[in-house]
Amino acid sequence: MRSRAAWQALTRWNLLATWWPWRSLAYLLTSILVGAVTLVVVLVCLAGGAVLALVVVGIPFLVVLGLSGIPVAALERRRLRIIDSEPVESPHREPDRPGLRAWARLRFSEQATWRELAYTGLLVIVLWPMELISLAYGIVGPVMAMCAPIILEEVGQVRLFKFWLIDSRPEAFLVALLGAVLLVLFTYPLTALAVLHGLVARALLSPRQSDEARRVVELTRSRSRLVSAFEAERRRIERDLHDGAQQRLVSLTMTLGLAKLTRGDETAELVGRAHEQAKLALAEIRDLIRGIHPQILTDRGLPAAVADVADRSPVPVEVTMALPARLPEVVESTAYFVVCEALANVARHSEARRATVTGRLDGARLVVEIGDDGVGGADAAEGSGLAGLADRVSVVDGRLVLSSPAGGPTLLRVEIPCTPIDPSR
Repeated sequence: MRSRAAWQALTRWNLLATWWPWRSLAYLLTSILVGAVTLVVVLVCLAGGAVLALVVVGIPFLVVLGLSGIPVAALERRRLRIIDSEPVESPHREPDRPGLRAWARLRFSEQATWRELAYTGLLVIVLWPMELISLAYGIVGPVMAMCAPIILEEVGQVRLFKFWLIDSRPEAFLVALLGAVLLVLFTYPLTALAVLHGLVARALLSPRQSDEARRVVELTRSRSRLVSAFEAERRRIERDLHDGAQQRLVSLTMTLGLAKLTRGDETAELVGRAHEQAKLALAEIRDLIRGIHPQILTDRGLPAAVADVADRSPVPVEVTMALPARLPEVVESTAYFVVCEALANVARHSEARRATVTGRLDGARLVVEIGDDGVGGADAAEGSGLAGLADRVSVVDGRLVLSSPAGGPTLLRVEIPCTPIDPSR
């Protein structure tokens, strides 16, 4: 059911037999509650900011006021599910860096923040007072009229809306009948009011095409960089095969050829040398294959592969990774290479004495954190493979956050959407 379904329900004669009037009533009542609380908070921030701005202390109040639309909009996107089952996604982007300052700077630069602030102003100034008056006259008034005979028996007279005095039973029953009719009739405009509020909220709080276009541009750029990285990786593999394993195999072939032409002890010596060359060639090919996609990752999964990488790291690494089941192959591969690159950076640049790798499932997301006690100062903008990792993670709709102040410690956090694979299938 979407909001247009509620709008179409207004044309039905049996609207009261559906859930729409009750859902609309719940939506309007919660709107009044949210609007009243928001109005109090806004007034407190305005008053505190105006009074304390003279001594600079009031500036945080004004900052909070500027960002007040964000929690209100987040709550409204959830409240819209009352009358509209189609979810409204958040238009905000995740900051590239951790910390409150980076988050606030990004939010103030987004158009969505100002649209949410506009919606908050519309809610506290126009929408909730209008809905309060509508409910008072559309629900409370007719219900009071329907209760007129009971009130008349208890009190002796009934005064509706402070000007209509009812002091006789026939008039009280006539008013009760009129109240029942008005209650039925008012369900239509109240439902329409709730739907209109929902349409206004969706129009202001949904992602705009410009927001989606920006995300598409960022994703296109990251994928372009990733394609370049893959091409560079292909050339590296080709070069390693040509300069390493191929040369050893050529040397092995020549040694075996010489062994065929010799006799006696020299033959055994040449065969022994060929055997050593064959083992070296196999070792190089094994290392090369491990760099492409390690067999341990395919056979035993991410925790075992990460433990293997940690064992080969020159910096002592403590691994804590408990996963309930195997993850999709692309998720495991992405997380594995993130850990490999991060530990390589720790060994090359951090001067760390120890490092940690943790991994867990947080809902439908794999969270991997790599930390070290080194000198810090890592910056994705300066290379170190971090930009490539961010591109790799973005392709699977993941998120990479780096915290590396000067002097350390450094923490690299990666979140990748995933669903564990059911082993019984």
